[in-house]
Amino acid sequence: MDIDLVKMLANVKASQWALADIDWEAPGAELITDEQWPKLKAFMSDLMWIEHVGARGFAAMARKAEDPVLKEMYTYFHAEEQRHANAEMALMRRWGMLEEDEIPLPNINLRLVIDWLDTQSDRMPLEVLGSVIPMLEVALDGALCTFLLEQVDDPVCHDAFKRINDDESRHLGVGFHVLEMQGHGKAYRLGLNFLGTVLNPRLIVGIATYLPLLSRMRDNVAAMGLPEEKLYKAMNKYERIGGRTEAGRRNPWFQLISRHGRLVVDRGNKLYHVPVDAMVRLTDFYPRALLRPVPSWVKELTYKTAA
Repeated sequence: MDIDLVKMLANVKASQWALADIDWEAPGAELITDEQWPKLKAFMSDLMWIEHVGARGFAAMARKAEDPVLKEMYTYFHAEEQRHANAEMALMRRWGMLEEDEIPLPNINLRLVIDWLDTQSDRMPLEVLGSVIPMLEVALDGALCTFLLEQVDDPVCHDAFKRINDDESRHLGVGFHVLEMQGHGKAYRLGLNFLGTVLNPRLIVGIATYLPLLSRMRDNVAAMGLPEEKLYKAMNKYERIGGRTEAGRRNPWFQLISRHGRLVVDRGNKLYHVPVDAMVRLTDFYPRALLRPVPSWVKELTYKTAA
């Protein structure tokens, strides 16, 4: 993905929008059916928290980026992901799913990822976050947003997600560009850096929260009616785009994440799915008292329109 970052940053700045640009009182909310409502509420809550997980990831990447243009880009992406979460909360409120100041609760796997991000993401190298975030955006955000627009007829929802999807396309373009940049350099040095990081206990804990999150989200979107094949097709996009160039393929983090993606989509691989599905069930019994207090950045979520 050969991108001129200076031009992309100018494009990002010129494409900013606010919740106030959307008419949240326009007709169409009544098109949500009684049958859709409960599943849609859970679906939107998960989607909203995934956006905010992405926001926290971009905040950490902005701190790590040495290129000033990329640093500023990630700062904008951080704000955009928060705006997406806010817009999704506004839709939930429009559909009568939230009280005035209510914030929906994340599922336990999202909560564990949030805890890990809050304590460890600023300590992770840029190449880790820069490789994982595109997979989350392609597999979860992209698949979920596409599916939502196929199921919901409310024109305000379509208006909001047209803006969100435009932002996400820029995030992915930059994400795959950086993924390729990180594949430059001597192979042995890339390998040594990779081994030194992948054996870091902090990262191992992060992986232990990431694996069941993907499986939990797979189950949740399947319950909403999204065929697993569509989610898997979106995940395959990561390998297809990220591996188009030799530099991209030489990035050891791309190799690890794309190979993991193959395991996720291979439902016949019991050696992977049986233990990871068991991890999902075990997290249901995770003592809530052991969870850290909700981080302050979570409270920045709001449905209110702002310029």
